[in-house]
Amino acid sequence: MSQGEKRKFIRWDAIHLLDYIVIDPDGSEGRYSMGRTLDVSLNGLKLETSYDIPLGAELEITVGIEEDLVDLVGRITHKSEKAGRCVSGIEFIKMSAESRRVFRLYTEAFKKYQEQESGAAENFTGGMQ
Repeated sequence: MSQGEKRKFIRWDAIHLLDYIVIDPDGSEGRYSMGRTLDVSLNGLKLETSYDIPLGAELEITVGIEEDLVDLVGRITHKSEKAGRCVSGIEFIKMSAESRRVFRLYTEAFKKYQEQESGAAENFTGGMQ
């Protein structure tokens, strides 16, 4: 596979992780960290983190897709705990038209990977539940 062909594919680990900065109530930048994307749509995502982010908090999120970096702003709309990790639902509140175009590629790649993973799991179990 040539270098050009390799660049057409988005690596799963690049899709799976993102970085973010919590914006403090006064508008200043707070804690910087990374999280794991559990689900994604064009309007928001589900983010798993190692620490609790307050409900209603705003995040500046950066997602890398091939050579492009997408910066967007989201707000925590709901949250829960899962196996000692924090899971937050984030609704996007600010995204440029170009970021939306690039983020659509991220969303498509994420969904394609999920479909491949669920197909692999079904093949492994022989379709039995």
